[in-house]
Amino acid sequence: MSVVLYNTLSRRKEPFQPLEAGTAKIYCCGVTVYDYCHLGHARCYVVWDTVRRYLQWRGYDVHYVQNFTDIDDKILNRARKEGTTMEAISQRFIDAYHEDMARLNIQAADEYTYATHTIDGIKRLIGELENKGYAYAAGGDVYYKVRKFDGYGKLSGRKLEDMQAGASGRVAGGDAIKEYPFDFALWKGAKPEEPSWDSPWGAGRPGWHIECSAMVRDRMGDTIDIHMGGGDLTFPHHENEIAQSEAATGHPLSQYWMHNGMVNVNGEKMSKSLGNFTTIRQLLDAEDGLDPMALRLFLSQAQYRKPVDFTADAIASATKSWQTLKDGLLFGHNYGPQLNWPDSDVTLNPENDAVQRFQIAMDDDFNTPEAVAVLFELAKELRRQGNLLVHEGSIDADSEGLQQQWHTLICLAQVLGIEATADNIAVQHDGPSDDEIAGLIEQRLAAKKGKDFALADKIRDDLTAQGITLIDKPGGVTEWHR
Repeated sequence: MSVVLYNTLSRRKEPFQPLEAGTAKIYCCGVTVYDYCHLGHARCYVVWDTVRRYLQWRGYDVHYVQNFTDIDDKILNRARKEGTTMEAISQRFIDAYHEDMARLNIQAADEYTYATHTIDGIKRLIGELENKGYAYAAGGDVYYKVRKFDGYGKLSGRKLEDMQAGASGRVAGGDAIKEYPFDFALWKGAKPEEPSWDSPWGAGRPGWHIECSAMVRDRMGDTIDIHMGGGDLTFPHHENEIAQSEAATGHPLSQYWMHNGMVNVNGEKMSKSLGNFTTIRQLLDAEDGLDPMALRLFLSQAQYRKPVDFTADAIASATKSWQTLKDGLLFGHNYGPQLNWPDSDVTLNPENDAVQRFQIAMDDDFNTPEAVAVLFELAKELRRQGNLLVHEGSIDADSEGLQQQWHTLICLAQVLGIEATADNIAVQHDGPSDDEIAGLIEQRLAAKKGKDFALADKIRDDLTAQGITLIDKPGGVTEWHR
């Protein structure tokens, strides 16, 4: 069975058939680096990291390229406001991007490309478009002739005549130099105190859309396998990329176009004006901050093309779900020695029912909700066996089969980028020492004998908060486990 994905261009699911068998050339639209990444960015890059991981797991040699837009009006505005340079602002938020993505266990791209490092390729591409009659200079700028490209609108489904009718004559004054209201800028003439580069059309800087077309071409050639990005980029950004690249090369820019759904907050679009704008680091670094894996799990429990609603209840549920998965992922670390498990690796069995169901789900347009459900089945059974060990001292399953189940859970969870790290394991053993716990249990027993049940409950609750569970047994015996 092959991987099937939804192609925005054809508006249907299609088998993935790369240009070169066994490889996958993927370009992902990256961030404009003028601020910290927000929840929408988390959703976008978790989705595409998962797609990349799964294709790798299925045996594809993936070449994954992602860009940074490091020249833009928003960057320049922030630089002016802070009295610094475009380069300083860009580098600060490029560094912050890498930090935030690492916390979400998002793999680094094979290559990062930057608009400011691709100026020669951008000018070369604009020159080709001009020579072929798809671009024209006007007032120090260069514009793309959208009416000349017959396929304009094929990605978004928009028609120029409908767009023009909908505009109802609303054309900004600056558009007066254009031949057609929806022509877009390929090159912008230099403005005072702004960075600029020399070009055949005068000093200036590139437009946003031409940057990605040039970066794809420079790093990956005329045609790639998958071009991906947020759903808000379908129009105009990706539509314009297609118009530019295909007019210049005569070849499809990408065989497949994939777009992820947006993030809403309590049913409303996330925006600074509504006061519901949350950055990744605000969410993770708050006093009661969310575990990065709980956030990743939350985003993986939704189908990637659909919008996801960020609410307090949804995050509470994801946090609880992550605890279940974490218990399963840590099972071998916590109980393997007790079960005399060997340290050698266990080979993942492709005939395993859980593995097959996971693959069927992910082969179907990366259906992570169904794949996560498989993980939960494995984790819940491991947690049940852990409880049996704690409360009864033995398991009711085959030990070797249980080790295989644990290994399967770890391997499949890693495909979704969900991992319990060494820090999680260390947390399991933080808190009071064994002798301190024994002393607190004695205090609790004495409090119960003296009918000071409030103190007894407080000792139990304090230990529970530190990950210590007390088990009262007949005869006044209290056992415990971390």
